[in-house]
Amino acid sequence: MQNHLYPCLWFDGQIKEATRFYCSLFPNSKIVAENNIITMFEIEGTTVKLLNGGALFKKNPAISFYVKCDNMEEIKNLWASLSEGGKIMMNLDKYPWAEQYGWVEDKYGMTWQLSIKNKLEGEQKIILSFLFTNEVFGKADEAIKYYTSIFTESKIMYTDYYKPEEAPFAGKLKFASFQLNNQQLAAMDGPGNHAFQFNEGLSFVVECNGQDEVDYFWDKLSEGGHEGQCGWLKDKFGVSWQIIPNELNKLMSDPGTAEKARSAFMKMRKFIIKDLY
Repeated sequence: MQNHLYPCLWFDGQIKEATRFYCSLFPNSKIVAENNIITMFEIEGTTVKLLNGGALFKKNPAISFYVKCDNMEEIKNLWASLSEGGKIMMNLDKYPWAEQYGWVEDKYGMTWQLSIKNKLEGEQKIILSFLFTNEVFGKADEAIKYYTSIFTESKIMYTDYYKPEEAPFAGKLKFASFQLNNQQLAAMDGPGNHAFQFNEGLSFVVECNGQDEVDYFWDKLSEGGHEGQCGWLKDKFGVSWQIIPNELNKLMSDPGTAEKARSAFMKMRKFIIKDLY
């Protein structure tokens, strides 16, 4: 069961402008789909979707892009571009875990962690990083075990926990890297009080091959969570997912089928593929 898994960023306008900005930051990038509702692009092998959904949701630092930069020149150039018109969360500087590291919110509200790190063969340059805060603080370890039990081609690659002398956070997850469907991700618990938590501002899309896979991912990921409309759900940790059939993009791009498909799925929670036609 190998599915296409990628992040979706919620926007209130400016998706075409933002797409060109993000693609301009990395040499290995390309736009793969573009209209007034969605854009899709690839940067350094990572697929990203932007959704023009209106003002209902805002992106926040609970899920950020983590970029492994090769050298000082690259990290400084990226930092200058991403911080212009944005907001610095952690200054670009030397830290115990990195020669250079910084955390910044760009002018479109997406947050980025930049770090100089020698990328090993097979590692992705850009990954998504989860920060478990507030009511889900301390649940990062449980979450990555849960996610890797659901998706194929998945594994936990590295974990680092707070040590006993680091009370009151002892045993909580300091950092972990893992993969789902060969997509590399990171997760950590975030001590302290934070004014944000997981929301629909950044969701994960799972493109499914047939109704059985739609049923499987919907049932697994909604367990203990909340079912939404139009294939959206929240899992038990508050992370948002879109479980959609592969056929949807084709149906929505064909003027002869788009309106019927749209009218059908607007009434659905879980997608029922046969009812889209």
